[in-house]
Amino acid sequence: MASSHRLAWRFLSSPANPLSASKRITSHLRPRIATRHASTSTNSQPTSRLRPWIYTATIAASGYLVYVYTTDTRAFIHRYVVPPLLRFVYPDAEEAHNAAVSSLKNLYNLGLHPRERASAAGSSELSISVFGSQLVNPIGISAGLDKHAEIPDALFALGAAVVEVGGCTPRPQEGNPKPRMFRIPTLDGLINRYGLNSRGADHMAMQLRDRVRRFARKVGLDEAGVLNGEAKVPPGSLLPGRMLLVQIAKNKETDERDVDAVKRDYVYCVQRLAPYADVLVVNVSSPNTPGLRDLQAVEPLTRILSAVVDEAKKTNRKEKPKVMVKVSPDEDEDTQMEGIVQAVWSSGVDGVIVGNTTKRRTGIIPPRVNITAKENVTLTETGGYSGPMMFDCTLDLVKRYRKMLDGQSLRSTVAKVTADEAADASVTAIEGTITGFSENESKTSSNQHPEQKTIFATGGITNGRGALEMLNAGASVAMIYTGLVYGGAGTVTRMKREMKEEVAA
Repeated sequence: MASSHRLAWRFLSSPANPLSASKRITSHLRPRIATRHASTSTNSQPTSRLRPWIYTATIAASGYLVYVYTTDTRAFIHRYVVPPLLRFVYPDAEEAHNAAVSSLKNLYNLGLHPRERASAAGSSELSISVFGSQLVNPIGISAGLDKHAEIPDALFALGAAVVEVGGCTPRPQEGNPKPRMFRIPTLDGLINRYGLNSRGADHMAMQLRDRVRRFARKVGLDEAGVLNGEAKVPPGSLLPGRMLLVQIAKNKETDERDVDAVKRDYVYCVQRLAPYADVLVVNVSSPNTPGLRDLQAVEPLTRILSAVVDEAKKTNRKEKPKVMVKVSPDEDEDTQMEGIVQAVWSSGVDGVIVGNTTKRRTGIIPPRVNITAKENVTLTETGGYSGPMMFDCTLDLVKRYRKMLDGQSLRSTVAKVTADEAADASVTAIEGTITGFSENESKTSSNQHPEQKTIFATGGITNGRGALEMLNAGASVAMIYTGLVYGGAGTVTRMKREMKEEVAA
């Protein structure tokens, strides 16, 4: 009985049963009545369409704020994050240096480099006259940071009025074996024995020439027009109120005892690089090239500097580059300094950069400062030391060079006036003919004082107060290197702010 009931149910529910099929067809054909549920779709549709745009705008605004912050030299990260991070990631100081230069170069090309904003640059209260040109401020960046003239524009963007590239030798040379750069973090100091590693004057000339040509295209001129001042900017810096210094040196293989060969090295560098420099810097003070400092003796130095000055005057452009000589802080005896001053005046050099790194290790650890055992070992490394403890030495040298340079100027003027007066006395009977002056005519040309020699100071300068002390001692520009390595990309901006605060106090 139960079995028959199951069979009947299967038949009724099977597709073969016409009643079941009819029910399905009826259900299929029955019109569907849309059921509307209470919702807010009318109001939510515009909002849902705007949501992607809101997200995009928020992300864009956030990105712009990050860009503005990270590219501002005043940003916290440039002093307290980037320098320690570089030291951590690159235990070798030279690798950190190369990474920093490469990063600045790439960031500049992308427009993402740190730069001093107009609000931080401030007014013209720090402006100063140097070589007859008005600089926007008296802060410079020393050679060594941009050895191959790869990033002068990125360094100018940090706020410095003066950037020195190099040193550059006439022929490429590798420099000394690695490792050759060492940190002493407790002292914010460095020791380097690079040995003037250089890609050569031809390579640097190509770098600087291409830079000038890019600028020329941008302003609608040719290279010659830019170099001759038609763009109304200095031909080296390519920026108003700025100067580009190019440091030159002899090759290591050139025998320093052969002064004529040394002269040829420097002259070749002048021939290749002078068109693209506002100032040429003759380096005779690197402690890492054997025999180089011997060239600071009066006779060889006068011959070398005279050759550089003469060749610079032949530069094929309207305004010729100035010439300065970079001297060692270790040649600090009066007789040594007087010899250098004599060579400067005799050769016609325009100024002196005081000083360079030092071979000495005495007096560089401040009282009550303990350095680590590793740093003690580092201090025994051969090479030139730079750091804040060089400040007092540099300040003393600036004062002494200022006094000696001005004293030599006065002696030269007195000697010239005396000679002129003796010559005039011998021709009083032929007044108005040979001398060209009448009896009552003033001989102003005889009594004019020669232009004062310019001094740039470098060594131990890390803050605005230090820079002001150098300027008050007789320097026109205060230059930094190690202070920038430890202080980061915002160092120049910070120093200028500190200088303004000191002046206003």
